[in-house]
Amino acid sequence: MAELFVVDDDADHLAALCDLMQAAGHQARGFGGGQAALAAMEVPPDLLITDLRMPEMDGLALLAALKAAAADLPVILLTGHGDVGHAVQAIRAGAEDFLEKPYDAAHLVAVVARALAARATRAEVGRLQQILAEGAEATLLGQSRAMQGLREKIAALAPLDLDVVITGETGTGKELAARALHAGSARAGGPFVAVNCAALPEAMFETLMFGHAEGAFAGAGAARIGKMEAAEGGTLLLDEIEAMPLGLQSKLLRALQERAIERLGENGLRRLDIRVIATSKTDLRAASAAGLFRADLYFRLAGALLETPTLREAALDIPLIFSHYAQLAARRYGRADPQLDYVLSQQLKRRVWQGNVRELKAVAEAFALGIHEARDEAAPVLAEQSLADSLAGFERREIAAALDRHRGNTLRVAEALGLPRRTLNDKMRRYGLISDN
Repeated sequence: MAELFVVDDDADHLAALCDLMQAAGHQARGFGGGQAALAAMEVPPDLLITDLRMPEMDGLALLAALKAAAADLPVILLTGHGDVGHAVQAIRAGAEDFLEKPYDAAHLVAVVARALAARATRAEVGRLQQILAEGAEATLLGQSRAMQGLREKIAALAPLDLDVVITGETGTGKELAARALHAGSARAGGPFVAVNCAALPEAMFETLMFGHAEGAFAGAGAARIGKMEAAEGGTLLLDEIEAMPLGLQSKLLRALQERAIERLGENGLRRLDIRVIATSKTDLRAASAAGLFRADLYFRLAGALLETPTLREAALDIPLIFSHYAQLAARRYGRADPQLDYVLSQQLKRRVWQGNVRELKAVAEAFALGIHEARDEAAPVLAEQSLADSLAGFERREIAAALDRHRGNTLRVAEALGLPRRTLNDKMRRYGLISDN
């Protein structure tokens, strides 16, 4: 729920506008003038809606005061018919958008949603730039509702010393989620030990997981600790747990139940203080019901459940994630930062990503190195075009380039291209430049 400030000297309109924003799912706080709104900025809102013409302090003066305070606060202006010139001036001064009275309520709600999404995107870009500056790569990226929900669940679960099962399709960042759980827990200073259960040889399971004493078997040599003991005081990640054979699952279950292991060649138990996180591409509960996974092991592991979203569910994040990995690759190999234009970002969002973020990352890195253009490979290529098609293609590219330059602000694009705003919107719709996301 976003918190909005609504400013209008007309008490009736102010009350109606606050009611509209509340009905749209936001928390709206009304003010009869700009000074009152500024006085309440100790805890700034997520967005401000203001009338243009007001006594004492009008909407332009309020906008100027906010920009002088360097506040990253989207401002939407409501104007009368004769104030469009002032509204254009306000857009140039940094307003997010304006609506001319009388406005359509549904359109205002959509404008507010778009402005809030743009602000969230700016915040995410800033976060990614910080990550790039620090040279970090492993992080959960995105500001879509799906990714925000995942981060909120991780934040809630991380401090709880519960074992967790994380499910999700290939390439959705299950290990990143596990690392985030570890980093947010009281065990963050301890080790994070990852075990690929799909690659565990059955004959070596006990040695690798529990360790062995000196000379425990021929060629054993010095004593060696196992993976579980190596995670002491920290977190043990059991990656692809669904691939572990049933026979090994019983041995793992006993160690987890007792929170103790016995090294091969020893007779005494070694107590363990570990948190266990298991990841799976499949629904382990359904697998256990089908006899493909031990039900008792599932219930031992599943103190809490977490699911990582697919790129289908987080399509809004695709351009951000793509840009992040492309820039990382470019900097790693000493290339210039690649530019992601408006058309390409829309194509990336429409593309089917079977491998999710893992596939997107590979394409982004290839794009950064000039190996792959990252365009939609499924798009038809016409050998010849009519004059009308060529002109339409040119017009589409020019509009897309202007949208890219002006960060999707259609008022500025219309002004730059000398088009009425309605005509621009019609052309954008015709050329598929208005995203459904």
